[in-house]
Amino acid sequence: MASIKEHYIVDKNGKRISVLLSIKDYGKMLQELEELESIRAYDRAKKSGDDTIPFEQAVDEINKTSE
Repeated sequence: MASIKEHYIVDKNGKRISVLLSIKDYGKMLQELEELESIRAYDRAKKSGDDTIPFEQAVDEINKTSE
């Protein structure tokens, strides 16, 4: 992940209690988390051992159930 510049809010004892990020850095972080979530979902699906179907077939089945 690209370098993110963070700023901390500290309490009266100097303990970090919050983080401030730019909107741009926050957006980058969210994109990285979404990608990680997709990778984890893929890994879970592979590990499940379920039969696979072609993508087009899956889309067709989803479309049929939403009609």
